Amino acid sequence: MDFSSAEENYLKAIYHLSEQQKEEVSTNSIADELQTKPASVSDMLKKLAAKKVINYVKYKGVTLTDKGRSVALLIVRKHRLWEVFLVEKLKFNWDEVHEVAEQLEHIKSRSMIERLDMFLGFPKFDPHGDPIPDKNGNIAVLTAKPLAEGITGNSYKVVSVSDSDAALLQYLDKVGISIGTVLQITDKIVYDSSIEINIDNQNRQQLVSKMVSENILVVDI
Repeated sequence: MDFSSAEENYLKAIYHLSEQQKEEVSTNSIADELQTKPASVSDMLKKLAAKKVINYVKYKGVTLTDKGRSVALLIVRKHRLWEVFLVEKLKFNWDEVHEVAEQLEHIKSRSMIERLDMFLGFPKFDPHGDPIPDKNGNIAVLTAKPLAEGITGNSYKVVSVSDSDAALLQYLDKVGISIGTVLQITDKIVYDSSIEINIDNQNRQQLVSKMVSENILVVDI
């Protein structure tokens, strides 16, 4: 069954929201994610329900069916593979690729995506640290936590960052934070919940805001 680009965007948004919330996704949260009106969301949800890719009961939220999750994961797979291609082969910066991949993810050819995967050496993660679903829809589960939840004195390795905000990625480049960077929390500022960190043991302190620390995912080391 074919899906329009708009339908694919909705399925991907529902998938991401359901992964974050672990519960039914509300119409309003979908509207916020896609920056559209709740009435428009309701109309699209009826279409997707008719195609049996979502379970939708008005006022009770939305969940993906098995078929819907499969379609959403294929879109995510294409998006993240294209991001790898754009960064590794075309030398885009990691803050430049999200919007381009948003366009490329709607290419229909499955054989092209499988060849792209092989050409790239079957990468497991995209440039922002997000896991890439395999061709069967299997996807690794990140056990990371936001830097904001770290403990003063402890060190952590960056494994993923939000890819949807180019300004955040540009800021991280400016202060020298990327995937694999080691961060030690040296202080937490009570007043505004900002965090003082040491980057890669360089004895250089950097203060990052609460918003930044919530968008950097780390693991213990």
